[in-house]
Amino acid sequence: MSAAEEGCIFHGARGRTLDAFSAEKEGEWNGPFYFIQGADPQFGLMKAWSVGDCDNGGDEWGQEIRLTEQAVQAINKLNPKPRFFVLCGDLVQAMPGVKAVFAGHYHRNAGGTYQNLDMVVTSAIGCQLGKDTHGLRVVVVTAEKVTHRYYSIDQLSESGIDDDLLGLMKKK
Repeated sequence: MSAAEEGCIFHGARGRTLDAFSAEKEGEWNGPFYFIQGADPQFGLMKAWSVGDCDNGGDEWGQEIRLTEQAVQAINKLNPKPRFFVLCGDLVQAMPGVKAVFAGHYHRNAGGTYQNLDMVVTSAIGCQLGKDTHGLRVVVVTAEKVTHRYYSIDQLSESGIDDDLLGLMKKK
């Protein structure tokens, strides 16, 4: 049963298929529609910009949270409803205690460290532009550290998450 048939408002991929836009209903042009695109809520930038310290001043998110809530409320009031909503750009500017930033879009694994901040680039599920396999990154967050490991889709499907990572999640 599809998410739509179950009455679920959140659609998820199942069996390598996203049923939000089924081939039966969407296979042929059905007329005009619209969608909403939002960009750069960038939590923390407004305070950082106002104090003139975009490298360190992004520790307050209140204004951006209010604006994001207003945007969601405005979209929810629309009639007719948009077909879908896509959010692009930067989600956060800064956050106290950030130890790692995770990104994609490079279609290969990469990364580095700058001033105790790890930049982790995860290769693609789809088209590979490097030598990495199609995969996913598992990220385990504990009070002490952030640990991550890239798995091929086959490896994750066949073997699951390694025991050492699972062990980090056990409550002490």
